[in-house]
Order: sequence, then structure tokens, then C-alpha cells
Amino acid sequence: MVLRWLSESGGALEAKRALVRVDFEGALADGAIVDELPIRSVLPSIELLRQRGARIMLATHLGRPRGKPAPRWSLAPVAERLRDLLGEIVFTDDCVGDGVRRLAAELRPGQILLLENVGFHPGEERDDEVFARQLAANADCYVGDAFACAHQARASNHAAARLFEQRLAGLLLEKEIRALSRLVEAPARRCVAVLGGARLTDQMTLISRLVDRVDALVLGGALAHTFLAASGVDVGSSPIEASRVAGARTIIDGAARKRVELLLPLDHVVASAPDATTGIEFVDAKSIPDGRVGLDIGPRTRQRIAEAIADAQTVFWHGPLGAAEREPFGAGTLAVAQALAAACRRGAFGVVCGGDTVRAIGRAGLAQAISHLSTAGAAALEFVEGRTLPGLTALSN
Repeated sequence: MVLRWLSESGGALEAKRALVRVDFEGALADGAIVDELPIRSVLPSIELLRQRGARIMLATHLGRPRGKPAPRWSLAPVAERLRDLLGEIVFTDDCVGDGVRRLAAELRPGQILLLENVGFHPGEERDDEVFARQLAANADCYVGDAFACAHQARASNHAAARLFEQRLAGLLLEKEIRALSRLVEAPARRCVAVLGGARLTDQMTLISRLVDRVDALVLGGALAHTFLAASGVDVGSSPIEASRVAGARTIIDGAARKRVELLLPLDHVVASAPDATTGIEFVDAKSIPDGRVGLDIGPRTRQRIAEAIADAQTVFWHGPLGAAEREPFGAGTLAVAQALAAACRRGAFGVVCGGDTVRAIGRAGLAQAISHLSTAGAAALEFVEGRTLPGLTALSN
């Protein structure tokens, strides 16, 4: 796969109308901006396009409008925030049609047109060729800067991209690929992977692949309960994915054969339920008592993970180590974030992906200390797994 980078495009974009696929997923909820990271992450590409004299048309999918207009998923609040950050922004109430065609024709070099949510059209999620041609009709070239949705084939990031002779990878997408490629191709050793989150099914293949690539594999969060169960540990009332127990056992055995250090929780913070506000306690053992749910890693586990990260040269982290969105159960995730920040400050290369994990690091005030915070979740995992991502193949020249 050969990608052409926006960073190397020189003067080839002057006065051209560039259809720029960005990804603002997660920025908006109930009509208000709740997370600026998706917006701020694409500003470098927009600024470079401005400097190169391009006429810029921003396109993004947002929320779950299910192929029809939905006011709660309108990009109007995003347009207002972009005006604060960039100055003049032209915003249109659709992404195709005569009105968009007229506005696109009137764009001046350096001017920005924000198209309304492409998800308002059913052809977007179907990767429909007709809808893609409508999007592409108003532009001269294509810039893909939406790595977070590169694992999905949608009209605006797949079918439309393939219609352009000149298609470029934006600065954010380039940054993501270069960072994640360091993990895939030749990570500096010692290499440690930390995986958490709720669903093991989504990460089973990744965990199997990582056993062949890392020196230590840390598992926490709800997915670790299935591995504990596979190890013969009582996990109390903590949910496990029963269909994955045999696979977890195979991974445990494989890690032992390959001398990969597999770190499972040594102790826990437990409660009767995730929404409990009383009866929260430490369990200083791998086993979880009946009627209790493991909701965070305990202090011994936090210390052990910090020790594993302390001498690492490469660290990959996806998924919180507990129910970090709930105040009593975020201490484990915070401890790991602090350990990773310390490792990065001394020269380790640390990559964090997944919205919940990145937000936890942001809340801790540690974002600037981490080598690379990925805007992607599933796309980053699939890239590290080695899967083919439609949004990248569509950009390939």
C-alpha cells in the first residue's frame, strides 16, 4: 500500500477544491460540544491546506442519524467551535445538492466550507457509489484525515476517495500510521502491551497477535475476568465471556511457552454492582468473593504494572483498567497513566488508543506527556492486528 502524504504535496493544491474527510465522532452529544480532541486533531491539516491555497470542504459522519436528518446530530455546534478556532467558516445544511454546488464554486483559496453530516443520507453507510459521486462532484482532489473510521467502508471515506486521481493522506492520518507502525514493524524492546476495557471478543485476535510481539502483556478491566476464570480463579459475580474461556486458556499457555510475561490482576476493588456507592472494598487476592464484582485493579496490581512499564522502551495501551468512568473505580487507570507518563518522560515510546482511555489521560492532565494519543479505537486495534482497513486502501495510489 502506497500513500501520498499531504505533508509532501507542495504547491499541488493551490486553488483546488479539496474534499477533506475528517472524523468528529465523539465531539458532540445532545447538541453540545463534549470533547474537542476530534476537532483540534485535524486543525494542522486544515491550516496546511490553507497555507497551500486550497479551497477546503470538510465532510464527516457523526452520531447515529440512520440515514436521515436528525437535529441532535447536526454539525451546527461544530461549525461554531471551528469559527472560534479558525475564523470564517461557511456552513451548509446539506452535503450534496445544488446549494452545496453553488457554495463550493464560490469558495476562495483558504476558505472553509463545512458540509452537514454525511450520515443524514442512507448512501453513506452503504458505501453507495451514487452518493459518493454526488459528494465528489464538487471537488478536485481528496484528503483523507479520518483514521478513526478507516476500518469502515463508507461512501465518504471509501467509495468517494477512489473517484479522485489526486488523493492524499492528511497530517493526522499520517501521524497515526507512523506511530502505530512503530508498534507493528519493529518495536523497541522491552515492549509492553496493556489491554483493558469491557469486551474481550473485540480484542481476542489482537491479544493472540500481541503474544508474538511483546515481552509483557498486561490484562485488566472486565476482559481480565475471563482470563482469570480460564486460570481457575473464582471471579465472583463478575461477568465473563464463557465462549472465550477456552481461547483465553490457549493464549495463557502460548504466553508461557514463548516466555511472555502475562500479568493478570493480583487484587481488586469490588462492590455488589457497578453503580454501587457503598460496600466498596479491596480484595487482597486474585479471587473475588461470591456476590461481588471486580470493578478496578487493586494497589498490588497497580504497583506491579508500574514496575512492568518502568523499564519498557515501547508501551501500547488500549482500554481502561476498571470502570474508570465512575469516580470510585478510576484509581487503577490513573496509576497506569502516571506510570506511562513517567516512562515517556524518560524516553519510552507510548501509544494510547481508545476514547475512554484517552479521556482518562486527559482528565489526569497527562496528555502532553504521552508520545502519541490516538483518536482511534477499533481502527487502531485492527491496524495493529494487521487487518486491511478500507479507508486506507481507498487512499492508496
